[in-house]
Amino acid sequence: MHHAITIDALRALDAIDKKGSFAAAAESLYKVPSALTYTIKKLEDDMGVALFDRSKQRASLTPAGQLVLEHGREILLATHRLAASVQQLESGWESELRIARDSIIPHSPIFTLINEFNKLEQNVDISLSVEVLGGGWDALHSRRTDIVIGATGELPKGLFETHHIGSVSFTFAVASHHPLASLDSVITAEQLAEYPSIVVSDTSQLLPVRDSGLFKSKQVIRVNSISSKLEAQLQGLGIGFLPHHIAEPFLDSGQLIVKECAIPRPAQDLYIAWHKDSDGKACQWFIEQLKQQDWGVK
Repeated sequence: MHHAITIDALRALDAIDKKGSFAAAAESLYKVPSALTYTIKKLEDDMGVALFDRSKQRASLTPAGQLVLEHGREILLATHRLAASVQQLESGWESELRIARDSIIPHSPIFTLINEFNKLEQNVDISLSVEVLGGGWDALHSRRTDIVIGATGELPKGLFETHHIGSVSFTFAVASHHPLASLDSVITAEQLAEYPSIVVSDTSQLLPVRDSGLFKSKQVIRVNSISSKLEAQLQGLGIGFLPHHIAEPFLDSGQLIVKECAIPRPAQDLYIAWHKDSDGKACQWFIEQLKQQDWGVK
């Protein structure tokens, strides 16, 4: 039992759960399926429990397997952090840097910076992700990212370093063929309630979630990004507020129509945020460069 749980066994368990099958997991780990099957079977024998229910066509985790996976992922994350910390201690450069942006932030400036960073010829992997609303703060809080761009809302006190990069204003816009497009008067709350609203869902996993542009409506249609919200409103599927810098090209083309709405949506300040203890050279390089970018919000 002392040697039952190994890092290889935990990696195998994690891969099987993520990939959905032993064969796909084995391929992702560059192993043959029989090797993965042996690793899991040995772990089950050593622990004296079944980790997978094999009574059906597709093996599924048992409650014991789920427990081992949950705690095992914490161990894998700690192992990764340890290896990264040792490498950073030696060179000052992290082995990986994770950058998250809110979906209202354009990705082009980040790609430009990565191109410049690569000229430094440092062996640093870069992972990019997208968060929505409170998801940025949540990603920092849970340490699934190192830097977040476009964090909004109330600033967590004392936990992170922040830099203000501007503010985003919102425009209530409807598709040119939407029934509200031809209305000349201010749209009232009662009129809003007659149509579906398009709402971007928060990506927070641990911290409390919030919805973007939520008001009383006939139906709430939740999407996972601001680009999906834009597309839904362009198709006339629903109504709602859009960041002005994102809606502007479609306002100019006439595909979207600005309407005055009785329920205002105030502008939001945007921040770059990072951990106070982030002292790696890659993180510091990106922070300084990100501060100087024009993020095109207004």
